[in-house]
Amino acid sequence: MTCHACGAQLSANVRFCHKCGAAVAAGQTTGWRVGLPWAVAGAALGALVTVVAMRVGGASPQDVSTGGPTGVRPPDISQMSPEERATRLFDRVMMLAQAGKQDSVEFFLPMAIGAYDQLPALDSDARYHVGLLRLAGGDPAGALAQADTIQKSVPTHLFAYVLRAHAFQQQGNRQAERRAYADFLTSEAAELARNRPEYNDHQNALTSFREEARRQQSAGRPAS
Repeated sequence: MTCHACGAQLSANVRFCHKCGAAVAAGQTTGWRVGLPWAVAGAALGALVTVVAMRVGGASPQDVSTGGPTGVRPPDISQMSPEERATRLFDRVMMLAQAGKQDSVEFFLPMAIGAYDQLPALDSDARYHVGLLRLAGGDPAGALAQADTIQKSVPTHLFAYVLRAHAFQQQGNRQAERRAYADFLTSEAAELARNRPEYNDHQNALTSFREEARRQQSAGRPAS
């Protein structure tokens, strides 16, 4: 028996040509099906290369494969600082979480947390990031641990209240969640007056949290 696509000699009962990969089906399979097994193998190899590249440098699949518009080279992950790699992975996980792509979140989450673990020290902003990553992975206890550490350094830091409220929400502890919202509103004015750089970086998130805190406060008031 010979391959209908390339003419190679084939063994009996084979399904695909060992030379070109064409499907063996009485010489009738043509077009896009020709070479399919090798295309699948090539795709698998490409996926493996992508995973290795991401684990080494913290790149996303799009960073590795496309790098953006045609003709633009992907960023050189190896030239990024540890802080830049951690931030890049944090942004990736947060975008995936907002999009509801939990499988992708679980794929990137260990890499993101590992990137923060490699930093020489974590400030309040970095710990806030780690806390949000823990929440994205369904680990409210881990987020509460980051909130406690932030609060030990800065007792009224707003990030601690944000992490607490979201963590208690995941745990179903409504009383503690509302207390975290109330503590945020109590401390907000004085904290914002300190002009901490991390507050500017997360201004939109803090604004949204303030609105939710006020809604929770209004919902908890007895009707007059």
